[in-house]
Amino acid sequence: MTATKQQAEKSGTAAKAKGPAPTVEQINADRITQLANQYWAPYAAEKRLPFNSKVVDEIYCKEIKESNFAVRRIMMLEFSQYVENFLWPNFGPDTKNLAHLLSIVVMINEKFRERVPAWESFKTKPEQFPVFFRAVLEACLTDTASLKEQTALLVFLNHCFNSMEEDLIRDQAKRLVSLSMWVSLQPHRREHELKQNSKWRKYWKTLQKKESEEQRRAQQWERTFLHNLMARFIRLLDTIPESGNVSEDKIHYCERFLELMIDLEALLPTRRFFNTVMDDCHLVTRCKLSNLSKREDGQLFSQNK
Repeated sequence: MTATKQQAEKSGTAAKAKGPAPTVEQINADRITQLANQYWAPYAAEKRLPFNSKVVDEIYCKEIKESNFAVRRIMMLEFSQYVENFLWPNFGPDTKNLAHLLSIVVMINEKFRERVPAWESFKTKPEQFPVFFRAVLEACLTDTASLKEQTALLVFLNHCFNSMEEDLIRDQAKRLVSLSMWVSLQPHRREHELKQNSKWRKYWKTLQKKESEEQRRAQQWERTFLHNLMARFIRLLDTIPESGNVSEDKIHYCERFLELMIDLEALLPTRRFFNTVMDDCHLVTRCKLSNLSKREDGQLFSQNK
């Protein structure tokens, strides 16, 4: 069982423990339902107000962020078909701000938690998915998003890598874990690995010859993404002391990051070339020697590493 599936089971159990589902009366009186009736409910198509990005910002701030990503509020948004009828149809170059991006990420994560089909919405505008996926990757490496938001992004990425059977997802995710990611290896390590497999060496040479310098620069960011993500994680891990207070968000980020690494190692389509890059970063060693692995609140982290 992958780390993602284990987390889904834990999340499902946690959700059940939060109490009974809301009644029909409570749903109808809820602010989210009222907004849905105005902007995206399918039964109100003729009376809908035009898309307004301020509505997305307001919902994200008040219903998701200020509620500390409360499952009940996110469930209400999912029940209203928020991503299918409002977020994704209106996603584009002019509307891909952080609130819009993270709203989609949170809603897809909720679909996985509820174990309902998650990727169907994207198939209505598949041409926008590469733009969306790139924006997700960029958000993972910036300080614009909080740790809690970055954790949601990691969970979303893990869902992507665990959904490689979907053409839409595979076309984007495979670019991060192909042989070309070895560009981030130390030169002597890359040479050593290529010596072990003549087929890979041949493909590597072909890749170098086929690409122009401009193409190589354009694709360099994707090829080094996972390496840079690991470097970012290690920097964060090194800030955790052996004793004293540490924010839960920081610990949860580290736990979810390890779940992503475990699944990348466990999945056949992703581990072949990724394993070498992870080893070159000494990720496992850094985790074992980290202060978090010695802390009482780092027990889950220690089990994962």
